[in-house]
Amino acid sequence: MPLFSVITTCYNRAGTVGKTIESLLAQTCNDVEYIVVDGASADGSWEKIQSYGSRIDKMVSEPDDGMYQAINKGIRMASGDYILLLHSDDVMYDAHVLSDVAAWLAQHPQTDLLYADGIYVSADNPQHVVRNWRGHTFHRWKLRTGWLPLHTTCFIRRQTMMEHGLYDERYKIAADTDLLLRYIGNKNICVGYYPRYIVRMLMGGMSTDSARRKKMWREDVDIYRRHRMPGTLMKLMKMAHKVPQYLFTKPHKE
Repeated sequence: MPLFSVITTCYNRAGTVGKTIESLLAQTCNDVEYIVVDGASADGSWEKIQSYGSRIDKMVSEPDDGMYQAINKGIRMASGDYILLLHSDDVMYDAHVLSDVAAWLAQHPQTDLLYADGIYVSADNPQHVVRNWRGHTFHRWKLRTGWLPLHTTCFIRRQTMMEHGLYDERYKIAADTDLLLRYIGNKNICVGYYPRYIVRMLMGGMSTDSARRKKMWREDVDIYRRHRMPGTLMKLMKMAHKVPQYLFTKPHKE
């Protein structure tokens, strides 16, 4: 059984999915299973994915009802101890991410959900950091201030996901908000923070596209209300946590 199952979901991302795949294949950690779930792309993405052949452990291309259905499909295909999502617009921060996380988990084997740090970079200039997302030390009370970790830095024990439920497919953009609130708010789930950069995210993906922000707002507000929190206030506080990410963009040294 591999330590990590890394899942990439893709739909019409022929221009970026190759770099995503190569950043995972360049990892120095060998204890990894790589799964790619394509949503029947029509722009050459699937052909690009197939070109990597057996270097991708499991791959499938078929229609789906959105990103979270595709992610859930990948999780059900996975056999690793921990799940990590690597979206088709993103790349691993460097080649040693998984090796370093494996070493951290070996020292903290009780961890069910590990989160870390990540950066957003400009689509025009990937060397230009637009947002620097620091996870900071974990305290469960921070959820009530609108704080959540960066979803794409989270390593979640697969058994935890099987026991506590996967992504709610009713939500098309913000199902990760619901999942993180459910998991991190559960005192039986052991949460840890590793101050290390995991991912470089491209501005303009699903969560950063201005055309989808209104829908994300509605979904987030609904999710907070379902969790018996003041929806609009929690969404505003969540947004306030992003301000320092834009002001202090220089990544810290590890």
